[in-house]
Amino acid sequence: MPEPAGQMIERKPSFSKRDMVAAAHPLATEAGIEVLAKGGSAIDAAVAVQMVLNLVEPQSSGIGGGSFMLYYAAKRNATIAYDGREIAPQAATPTMFLGEDGKPMRFADAVRSGKSFGVPGTLRSLEAAHAAHGKLPWAALFQPAIRLAENGYPLSARTVQQAGSSAVLRDTPETRAIFFNADGTPKAVGTIVKNPALAATMKRIAVGGADVFYQGEIARDIVAALRAHPRPGIATEADFAAYRVRISEAVCGGYRGSRICSMPMPSSGGVAILQILGMLERFDLPSMKPDSVEAAHLFAEAGRLAFADREKFAADDRFADVPVMALISSAYLRERSALIRTDHSLGRAAPGTPAAVKLSQAEDATTSLTGTSHFSIVDADGNAVSMTTSVDASFGSQIFVRGFFLNNHMTDFSLTPTDAAGVPIANAIAPGKRPRSTMAPVIIFDDKAKLKMVIGSALGATIVNSVSKTIIGVLDWQLDVQAAIALPNGGSRNGPTDIERGAGAERLSAALRNIGHEVRIGDIPSGLHGVLRVPNGWQGGVDPRREGAAKGR
Repeated sequence: MPEPAGQMIERKPSFSKRDMVAAAHPLATEAGIEVLAKGGSAIDAAVAVQMVLNLVEPQSSGIGGGSFMLYYAAKRNATIAYDGREIAPQAATPTMFLGEDGKPMRFADAVRSGKSFGVPGTLRSLEAAHAAHGKLPWAALFQPAIRLAENGYPLSARTVQQAGSSAVLRDTPETRAIFFNADGTPKAVGTIVKNPALAATMKRIAVGGADVFYQGEIARDIVAALRAHPRPGIATEADFAAYRVRISEAVCGGYRGSRICSMPMPSSGGVAILQILGMLERFDLPSMKPDSVEAAHLFAEAGRLAFADREKFAADDRFADVPVMALISSAYLRERSALIRTDHSLGRAAPGTPAAVKLSQAEDATTSLTGTSHFSIVDADGNAVSMTTSVDASFGSQIFVRGFFLNNHMTDFSLTPTDAAGVPIANAIAPGKRPRSTMAPVIIFDDKAKLKMVIGSALGATIVNSVSKTIIGVLDWQLDVQAAIALPNGGSRNGPTDIERGAGAERLSAALRNIGHEVRIGDIPSGLHGVLRVPNGWQGGVDPRREGAAKGR
């Protein structure tokens, strides 16, 4: 389901001296600030923000889904990656989405099915990060969401629009009570609603920790709901009990003297961003205008090359040959950048041949869907969180259990295990495997290794280009974080060159077509939320295409 089109809301950057929270809903931002004001760390605030987002923005993220989080520990000067991505159940097979004829089932049917559910990792990831870096008690961090769920919160325009278009939500008694009137019409924007089932779930997790979710009644209820679906799921209670968070160092690369850090695999988004920036570094972007044909052309061409590599190589690196360091090496990026012509588009780019590749792998253009959110946090001690969190499609699989929605991230795998010639696909399904993702939380350091920027975005495969253009806006064009976020979204994912409708870039289309671009104009609502270091404090920016807020103290 596409994100709703919306008008750009004029925004000004927020400023604070001590800390900053930028998230996709004002109530989530307030929850983060409440925790920071009580002496909490960036991780403490992240737990509170995510729990409130689960309540007020359920179409995008929650405890029924997965996440990627970068944490910067200021005292240790370390950037740590917490991989809370969903995991394929042990009963998963490479052909589970194929029909009797050997062809993939209709994608919409795959998404709205019990089979689409991967074992979620967001709670385990947050718990692991809190154990290492939290300051306030775990239970205290759930109180803002519990309070809102019990006392009520106003329905947002995005939630009303997306829920109103879902027959499944209208016909399910529990979700009908939240989002619809008695006559089946969507409730009005601003209607105060409650979610007592989610409040009860969060109270249990607040007291018992993530084990309450992964072992016991909640896991049993999820498994029962999956099995009762008309297209039954395959996850078991044992799959929940076996879930483990992956904790590792971030993957980093250089750009204009800054250090850009993001997630390792299976986050193809982070690697693609490092590739795009690496390929563009030889061009004099700072001298180009942000709204110029030259800049739009170069940006699209770098995107083509990065996505060509993504389609072939990106996958869970424990199951496939993923040459991450070779893909972002300076030698390889110079080689790829040399393919970019300034006078004509490449059209469709071919994947490269990084030096470390050992296996033959086929290309796979499977892309993430749009049920995703991002938030950025910096605390008073200079610690930072960049977290992208998702249930995949709008409201995920639309299966509702104990007040929250279950993800459909199994459809981020390739639905077929090989291409037409029988060559294996790196992103094929396997038990215990994490699906590829374009989610790409980013933390940036300046040339003195000082924390400079925290950024990330929502909206599936467009995340890579949206985050990249924002980084370029700040580092090359010296824009404030709000102005950089507001730059027109677009670029290429190795197909048409996308231009955001109504964002001031449509006038470039004729000139781009003249140099070989197939131009596609449409809505690209993103979901960028960022924090930028400025003299004497922090600057916060939110996506003018959505409903978020940035606030600090």
